[in-house]
Amino acid sequence: QVQLIESGGGLVQAGGSLRLSCAASGRSFSGYAMGWFRQAPGKEREFVAGIRLGTNYADSVRGRFSISRDNAKNTIWLQMNTLKLEDTGVYYCAASSRTTLGVQPSMYDYWGQGTQVTVSS
Repeated sequence: QVQLIESGGGLVQAGGSLRLSCAASGRSFSGYAMGWFRQAPGKEREFVAGIRLGTNYADSVRGRFSISRDNAKNTIWLQMNTLKLEDTGVYYCAASSRTTLGVQPSMYDYWGQGTQVTVSS
């Protein structure tokens, strides 16, 4: 019943922008910390951005990416600007029942299926 479904990934040139969406269903996630993670080829899954009452960003994306949410719509977004080649990867939406923002994947209880983001030169 509980689902997180990402959308908005695709192919974009370096310097361009994309906005990812994560639509949740099955329950309200208004009280949950929500996060975006990504996994690049040959690398481990890494934290990108998180939001509960406040926001947190990985150093590699700070100033370029912005996370937002609308609890009434049970949806979160990741606005990605000034994309770089190293931003390429599968992006995952995740939800944590913890009341603090975490950066470790093991802290998150629910995961989406992922959406591919490919940045080209």
